[in-house]
Amino acid sequence: MSEVITMRRGHQPPTFLGIDLGTSSAKAVVTDASGAVLARARSSYPVDTPFSTWSESDPDLWWMAITSAVREATAGVGHTVCGIGLSGQMHGLVTTDSAMRPVRPAVTWSDSRAVDQLALYRALPHRVRARLANPLAPGMAGPILVWLMRNEPSSYQQTRWALQPKDWVRSRLTGRVESEPSDASATLLYDVLGDGWDEELVGILGLDPKILPPLLPHSGSHAGALLPAVAEELGLPPGTPVAAGAADSAAAVFGTGLRHLQAQITIGTGAQIIVPLHAALPRAPGSTVTHLYRDATPRGWYEMAAVQSGGLALSWVTQVLGASWAELYDSAKTPVLYDDPIFLPHLTGERTPYLDPTMRGAWTGLDAHHHRIALLRSALEGVAFTLAEAMDSLTGLDLETGHLRIAGGGSTHAAWQQMLADILGRPLATVHVPDASGRGAALLGACAAGYLDETAISSLSAPEVLPVTRPNVQWSGVYADRRQTFQRVLHAVRRARAVDASKASAQRSYA
Repeated sequence: MSEVITMRRGHQPPTFLGIDLGTSSAKAVVTDASGAVLARARSSYPVDTPFSTWSESDPDLWWMAITSAVREATAGVGHTVCGIGLSGQMHGLVTTDSAMRPVRPAVTWSDSRAVDQLALYRALPHRVRARLANPLAPGMAGPILVWLMRNEPSSYQQTRWALQPKDWVRSRLTGRVESEPSDASATLLYDVLGDGWDEELVGILGLDPKILPPLLPHSGSHAGALLPAVAEELGLPPGTPVAAGAADSAAAVFGTGLRHLQAQITIGTGAQIIVPLHAALPRAPGSTVTHLYRDATPRGWYEMAAVQSGGLALSWVTQVLGASWAELYDSAKTPVLYDDPIFLPHLTGERTPYLDPTMRGAWTGLDAHHHRIALLRSALEGVAFTLAEAMDSLTGLDLETGHLRIAGGGSTHAAWQQMLADILGRPLATVHVPDASGRGAALLGACAAGYLDETAISSLSAPEVLPVTRPNVQWSGVYADRRQTFQRVLHAVRRARAVDASKASAQRSYA
């Protein structure tokens, strides 16, 4: 189902299109050369879980959603699109044949089937693992490729290209196969400090280096022109310049004008807290729980605390309890009580700070007097506590200065923002961009088309920042106590799960 929202009409050509391939929907955002959003549209698709640890999508459904969203968004503007940029869900993997046809469903970032393959990474020589400069997670392209090689040899043998999701979309647009640093640096196949594919690592893992696409210099690089047949399908001019594009987190930073010494929370299916950096600094293997990636500019970097249990967990809660999103967010208006339930939102494992793909969720402390609103409210609180745990892990975040910026569709409700400010203990300033990654993608399209350069981008006005939501000191003590309870419950559940896993392993060995 598609939704189109026309933001502004006018007579201000040229315009630029940003295509944002999310986990569960594709968005199309049209801007002018100043970055003003003229129109946006959205079309959804399912995420499949054929097994408990799997998370897959059909790329052909991605393309159908992109086509629908692009046609609706551009029809709502009426101006010629002069450049196309891309943003896409990070990590994951699309394996294709030489014609760029997927050989199997795409594996998405929340997939954890490749947990056992992380042992190969832990056994890497110190110098190789140090070049990764990142914690290990099973939903990234490197571990997934090794899993496919070992468990689906037929699929692996058919693979000509191992692509990130937005790079597959670009191959459909232009007929060219390439990647760029913001996505490639998040694959666990990349020499982060050397800024390129790590061929030694690829060889140690037993993978074929020829399946990795060549790298364009940066996200705003010109990456080809829109093919005539595809242009007709999308309702766009053939030959329109297409940008390399960026990973969705990098595109969101680009689209919201985040600068050095600032920090931003983005809440979508997952959630991220990002701090821009001027340079990539060496990090000891195994010592970090945050991520270090290239941004969408020619030279920049960012540190990221990544949370899997954002909108993904909240969406599950609304489905299980039969609640609307409005009901969920309205529950944040209800005063917190010390004996309210505690919700652990880790339905598909967790990244920062736990790096544990086996973690699972729970409601605990339930009582007969607890009602539906208490369950909904505790779900929001559990996600907020998880964000607080992640934020405390950031090394580049100066906790003494300024406010946190907050962006993303899962952050706009006033009561939910107030809860977040109370729990995080920091003022929150909302960036008034409903589709930050899509706006960033459109600006990258303007770069590729030659309408903007790096100097022009840095001088663009950042999107409007709405009034700041400040922590309410009345609730600081209650939330501090409940966060301690959250931590105790979390550690107890993890210990119990570890004991159960040990018993199950021993039983299998005995059998």
